Amino acid sequence: MAVLRLCVVAGAGLLVLAGCYTYEPARTTPQPGRELAFDINDTGRVALRGAMGPEVSQIEGRLIQKTDTAYLMSVSVVHLLRGGEQTWSGEEVRLPQAFVSAMYEKKFSKSRTLIAGATTAAVVVLVATKSSLLGLGGLDPAKTPPDTFLSVRRPR
Repeated sequence: MAVLRLCVVAGAGLLVLAGCYTYEPARTTPQPGRELAFDINDTGRVALRGAMGPEVSQIEGRLIQKTDTAYLMSVSVVHLLRGGEQTWSGEEVRLPQAFVSAMYEKKFSKSRTLIAGATTAAVVVLVATKSSLLGLGGLDPAKTPPDTFLSVRRPR
């Protein structure tokens, strides 16, 4: 039982520590190293067809460099028009600004993190309460069933 509780609490702690992020419209000029997402316009879709496929709707990744006319991105995800997505592993793509219809910046979301933390805490309490009420604690040697032909307990 103690191991189960420890695992649940550790998992809950990791979830809360990870936090929740959202993409919000960028209000300032993005700096290199920031996580960004770009909505791609029709001109960009046609031009990027050979490199990224014909149905690119949004590109996510880390900004490496920004010039007056283009963004150099380390791409992590390409979202497609009809709902699919492709995971990339940091390939660099030069994205002209003329291909971008909107830009979003990855931001920490306090509200989503609080909701995730509260939900996780509720699950931890529920698991801890239910397991103790149902007697799912450790094995009691007096209540351990005898060996059967299908299983043989090995002493530790």
